[in-house]
Amino acid sequence: MTNRIRNLRFEHAEMTQAELAERVGVTRQTVIAIEKGRYSPSLETAFRIARVFAVPLEQAFQYTDEQHTDEQHTNEEGTAP
Repeated sequence: MTNRIRNLRFEHAEMTQAELAERVGVTRQTVIAIEKGRYSPSLETAFRIARVFAVPLEQAFQYTDEQHTDEQHTNEEGTAP
């Protein structure tokens, strides 16, 4: 999963990680981990973050199905059924 949290913070009056954390109800360390892709937030937290920025969930978070991508790539090469 990837996200645009850092970009969204800067697009919204350069909101700090601490400000976002307070508005969402998590710790600053959690915001840091989410931004760096080290932690995937709960669905509730993801919706709260998107709501803070008034954007759809998909604009804040993007899910890449690596397994599907790998299978699709393998199928294109003709090495898997």
